[in-house]
Amino acid sequence: MKLLKKILTVVLLACVVTVGGLVWLGTRDDTSTGPAATADAGTLVERGRYLALAGNCMACHTSRGGKALAGGTPIPTPFGTVYGPNITPDEKTGIGTWTADDFWQALHNGKSKDGTLLYPAFPYTEYTRVTRADADALYAYLRSVPPVSQPSRPPDMAFPYDQRALLAAWRALYFKPGVQEADAGQSVQWNRGRYLVEGLGHCAACHTPRNSLGATRSSDAFTGGIIPVLDWYAPPLTNDRQTGMGRWTAADIAALLKTGISVHSSASGPMAEVVLGSTQHLTDDDALAIGVYIKSLSATPPSTPRSTAAAAPAAMELGSKIYRQHCAQCHQPQGQGSGNAWPALAGNPTVTAPSPVNAIRMVLDGGYAPATVANPRPHGMPPFGQILNDSDIAMLVSYIRNSWGNEAGGVTALEVKRARASSTLN
Repeated sequence: MKLLKKILTVVLLACVVTVGGLVWLGTRDDTSTGPAATADAGTLVERGRYLALAGNCMACHTSRGGKALAGGTPIPTPFGTVYGPNITPDEKTGIGTWTADDFWQALHNGKSKDGTLLYPAFPYTEYTRVTRADADALYAYLRSVPPVSQPSRPPDMAFPYDQRALLAAWRALYFKPGVQEADAGQSVQWNRGRYLVEGLGHCAACHTPRNSLGATRSSDAFTGGIIPVLDWYAPPLTNDRQTGMGRWTAADIAALLKTGISVHSSASGPMAEVVLGSTQHLTDDDALAIGVYIKSLSATPPSTPRSTAAAAPAAMELGSKIYRQHCAQCHQPQGQGSGNAWPALAGNPTVTAPSPVNAIRMVLDGGYAPATVANPRPHGMPPFGQILNDSDIAMLVSYIRNSWGNEAGGVTALEVKRARASSTLN
């Protein structure tokens, strides 16, 4: 009995030490700040306005039809829904009583003004890399926008994820605050691109797969994955030739970010919204810097398993007929596309992705590239979901995924049925 008590005591102490360690690690602050902003007020506000566009703040903090930055946008996650808060300078419902230090704490340490741990739907896991000077510029800009009296809506999270105290353990495992240091062995342009991609642009939020607890898998950085809840596939940013950026140049990537189109593909789904609200506003230098950094990533294969199902010869033949009837006029007989009007399908990463969901959804729903300053009247693709059944679309997508040098595997009618269930035209 005494031995049992000793064992239980040791186990209890070990549990206390473990929990205490997790709480300490999960609530610790990185106190290093780096130099604060030193520009005059007007320059600081304009700098912050640009950074807010580069970070796409409007996407989460402005609801559809709502007032700018007043919050309310639902952000669905597998664990519940988080709503973008009001970040206008309203003193009662916004951040009007916040100081620059409070704002820095939110970006850098993932904590609200009162020390509340923030849900990582707010990408402080990436924003922690932002410099104090840029945080101060963002703060100055947000202080300059019209205040809006609109209470922030609390998160609607399922149990036990509604228990914020548990975030301490999550943060201990998956969050380490710290400003991104420049790599002295790389160029200024490369470092700028890395800063935008890994920090303010928070590209990993979509293009890096997540584990069962919602944390990005750092070992599979930028290897692509299904965006939770939205059911779109974010393609790899690595340089795999079949599924990633291997056939692209840095200039091609910059063109897509600035215009929504390139010789290889066009932005669609969530990426079209990113281009519309954010990346089209980048300077040419910043867009190219992002391209330079992305082109330096390795040719790591995608983390999502590629389909190994071969397209049946009969399906390829029927898919070819459907393609000639409905698609070839725009995308051309050999899938080469037509300039910037209709993207090529040969070598298109949307087509050759490990997951066929994006290609299926484009056939089902159609759509437009984003209307940008450089391409204000983009050509559109009509929806075919109402005139082609699941088997037809499966054969068509199988055909384009396995023609003209594409090697992406077959598609089943069941996969189309699942995509149709989340279709905007369903």
